[in-house]
Amino acid sequence: MAKDLKKLRDQIDAIDNQILDLLNDRADVVLEVGKAKSGESREFYVPSREQAIYERLMGNNPGPFPNEAVRKVFREIISASLSLEQPMKVAFLGPQTTFTHVAAMRQFGLSAQLVPMKSIPSVFEEVERGRAHYGVVPVENSTEGVVNHTLDMFIGSELQVIAEVLLEISHDLLSRSGQLEQVSKVVSHPQALAQCRRWLEENLPDVPLVDVTSTAAAAQMAAEDGSAAAIASHAAASQFGIQVVKAKIEDNPNNFTRFLVIGKKAPEKSGHDKTSLMFSVKDEPGILYRMLEPFSNRQINLVKIESRPMKQKAWEYIFFLDLVGHVTDQPITDAIEELRGCCHFLKILGSYPLAPQNNEDGGN
Repeated sequence: MAKDLKKLRDQIDAIDNQILDLLNDRADVVLEVGKAKSGESREFYVPSREQAIYERLMGNNPGPFPNEAVRKVFREIISASLSLEQPMKVAFLGPQTTFTHVAAMRQFGLSAQLVPMKSIPSVFEEVERGRAHYGVVPVENSTEGVVNHTLDMFIGSELQVIAEVLLEISHDLLSRSGQLEQVSKVVSHPQALAQCRRWLEENLPDVPLVDVTSTAAAAQMAAEDGSAAAIASHAAASQFGIQVVKAKIEDNPNNFTRFLVIGKKAPEKSGHDKTSLMFSVKDEPGILYRMLEPFSNRQINLVKIESRPMKQKAWEYIFFLDLVGHVTDQPITDAIEELRGCCHFLKILGSYPLAPQNNEDGGN
């Protein structure tokens, strides 16, 4: 039996050596790709190409290695490969261990330099000034709705949406003791508290709830105060050395947050894209119907429409629209031009690959 086990382990070691050789062969080719891109002034990060790699590999995977593990492994391979071409700096709404941090890690891997920022405007500014290549910001939650600060920032920004990330949000109750009966207050970001309202009412009805700036800040408070429990990600428990009192306390098990990746240049067409627009329409009878008609007539799938009041004028609104397809698709091009005739202004925020609908590691 011991000889059989040694033989199997020797096989694993030999396979690992082959994988290592192939990784270095791949890295050599990546460096050649980087040289070719620099000669043509191309973007070194191409979300559509990355998504195509994942889809091809998972489609060709016979098992038993699980598909989601394939995605995770190759995300890190691609992340490390990109760092060979050019060190990539990504700003995100911090601090670390927030869900935006998890979304940034999912999109860019661990080899990217992920830089936490204190506000959504500061993420935009970091990218606009060229201090970061890309930024990651939350835009909407399936339970609590849109993140208005993010939508507002696009009004005055020239940045493009280059990708989206869908992250399943799972909240844990964390404390130093790990004991529910020792909790005398619960601290977290207001949105996290709202997403766990029913569980808190049923299990800690008389315990005060305290708003803080982020779930990571809540976890830090719980690490310093033995009477406090934090609602935060599972990753925060490891980061701050505290225990899980109760896992997955969110009221809605289908709780997702959508994040946008912002940058200066539009990505290449992937074939499975989404386009985001913002516009302000003229105040005329039937205008709401007329602004949707160009898309309805061409059977274009609208997946989201959101309005925000204009800060310059009372009772006038800016609309944000998401649709399936790429801005270069002729029906979409024609629909946008028809819509433009109804608008004070219209801005294309970007066409970018649709995020995969999977339930990978969720970690505000």
